[in-house]
Amino acid sequence: MSRCSRTSLGLIAGLLIGALGGLIGLGGAEFRLPVLVGMFRLPTLEAVILNKAMSLVVVAAALVFRAKAISLDQQLAHIDVSLNLLAGSLVGAWWAAGHAIKMSRLWLDRCIMVLLAGLAIVMLSEAWFDLHNGSAPIFPDSTTQFLAGVLAGVGIGIVAALLGVAGGELLIPTIVLLYGLDVKLAGSLSLTVSLPTMLVGFARYTRSDAFLVLHHEQTLFLSMVAGSILGAAIGGLLLGLLPTNLLLTLLGLILLISALKTFQHRH
Repeated sequence: MSRCSRTSLGLIAGLLIGALGGLIGLGGAEFRLPVLVGMFRLPTLEAVILNKAMSLVVVAAALVFRAKAISLDQQLAHIDVSLNLLAGSLVGAWWAAGHAIKMSRLWLDRCIMVLLAGLAIVMLSEAWFDLHNGSAPIFPDSTTQFLAGVLAGVGIGIVAALLGVAGGELLIPTIVLLYGLDVKLAGSLSLTVSLPTMLVGFARYTRSDAFLVLHHEQTLFLSMVAGSILGAAIGGLLLGLLPTNLLLTLLGLILLISALKTFQHRH
């Protein structure tokens, strides 16, 4: 595939993924990873690192975009929630990224396939069981809530590091259900947790030779980032045009199928 074709496809893929993610309030990194591996034929670890770099830029942009909807004061009022989850997610991200570097590509593919399939099931569950509408915390006891937050953070950090994603698909329902917060506020808080978590995983990946993919694939990186940000903005403007539960169901099925097709028989 020529560089011009890769650039054009990267822009289009980023645009479509960003728009679909924007329609349901996500960055779309879960969908970028199968595209990077399946369409652009990147090795798995290199695709994860490139996806992580893209996610960092998209999340930073999303924080700026959401500043008007959810003020900084509102986020600071719930800084304890972010710190609680970060206590686990930073550890999980550091551990997972370190193991991903040493893991055989076959086992890395298997882990990624299972995690992407798990995210697809979470997405389908959100559509069918309306997990975004929690009203009261699951654990009224603060100590139990804190421990649950740390454990949830560890799991989310592991997923974020291994897939190169922000983890919003897991963070938002966790914040809503575990702390009983509004879904819009949860969306902004998830970004404040995602950014440091991704930075820790990203720093860990700098020790791998695969990190050179950022130099080799600069053009693809820039085109997909531009497309993702533009697509997310378009998706945000079209928010509410289609029923969220229907979109979640369709995207969950697409993610499940693409994960199985991309990683099941990859060697």
